[in-house]
Amino acid sequence: MSAARAFEDQVNLASLSTPASPSLAPEPQGPLKRDLVAGLEKGLAVIEAFDQERPRLTISEVAVRTGLTRAAARRYLLTLTHLGFVSQDRKMFALTPKVLRLGQSYMHSARLPRIVEPELHKLAYALKEASSAGVLDGNDVICIAATSAGRVVSPTLQPGTRVPAHCSGNGRVLLAALPPEEVDAWIKRQDLVALTPNTIVLPERLRIEIARARSLGYACIDQELEMGLRTVAVPLRNYRGEVVAAMNISVHASRMSMEQLVEHCLPPLLQAQAHLRMLL
Repeated sequence: MSAARAFEDQVNLASLSTPASPSLAPEPQGPLKRDLVAGLEKGLAVIEAFDQERPRLTISEVAVRTGLTRAAARRYLLTLTHLGFVSQDRKMFALTPKVLRLGQSYMHSARLPRIVEPELHKLAYALKEASSAGVLDGNDVICIAATSAGRVVSPTLQPGTRVPAHCSGNGRVLLAALPPEEVDAWIKRQDLVALTPNTIVLPERLRIEIARARSLGYACIDQELEMGLRTVAVPLRNYRGEVVAAMNISVHASRMSMEQLVEHCLPPLLQAQAHLRMLL
């Protein structure tokens, strides 16, 4: 049976449900509050308050977005301005390019992107299609490495971009790697937004698709994130079998059907997955 046929088969929910893991000893609750630097946490929250929809903010808007008092928001903004991470134009504040240094520190020092990126290039140029890798961060997937192989199919396929996990290929397989109870808790926290007419926003349907990805070992997204964008993704495991990231191939819908995408791109994607497991 072909991979495409397997993808189209009806999923039996009973067979996909994973039994709950036996109760384990309580995990550590993290560091003590007295060991944390609250100022650093709040300063980073101020930086994160700026986004694509609101690139320029007033002190009051930053206070609302971060939960700080107006006086505290003002001090953090003035400090960040003094350090060069924020610029001020009268009452409006905006991030400066210096903020990119924070992301560059990760990209230049982290082991994961350096290992994954060469494999992405080989995969993308062999298939002549775009490829990217990402990790789960809260509600989103952050792209840590990508290559277009000369085909620009989406502006989201570049390092540093964030996309909703519920409607992206990498997000779907990363969620499938979580225990079912954690998936249920994650879905309950989400405001599932329809980015296209194809986006799955019903919680029960999303659970089915995550279970499907867990069963098949890969996920297919047909124009849920963007119209015209089709993706097949697989999880990336380290030598201990832990899922540490996800990797995908993305194509334009006008050039390739879902069946063709799975049959043509999934086998080399699985080969790259197996090779990376020996390196991660």
